[in-house]
Amino acid sequence: QVQLVASAGGSVQSGGSLRLSCVASGFTSCTRCMAWFRQAPGQEREGVSAIDSDGTTSYADSVKGRFTISQESAKNTLYLQMSSLKPEDTAMYYCAAGPYIVRQWAILRSDNYRYWGQGTQVTVSS
Repeated sequence: QVQLVASAGGSVQSGGSLRLSCVASGFTSCTRCMAWFRQAPGQEREGVSAIDSDGTTSYADSVKGRFTISQESAKNTLYLQMSSLKPEDTAMYYCAAGPYIVRQWAILRSDNYRYWGQGTQVTVSS
């Protein structure tokens, strides 16, 4: 049984930092291939950052230079270090795994993932 369990998010002021984590278990296909997505109220779910089968990372333009995705394979854990947070980063954040296509052009597409975590709220106040 596949499980993705994300850590609690939090509330910070603009300019602050947060780190999200997601512990994965139960799947075998490309265990490295994982991603973070986010969804703000009234908006579509968008890809934030992902790691592909080669270990290459991708980021949405809106977070480049501020967010860093990483993995700790021994703990089956995915991280998202978020710095210089802005109010527009406020959203529910989800980790995802089990992509159908493990290429760069697909790894930030929400319809490309089989498995999803429960979501964790990040709120950034101005």
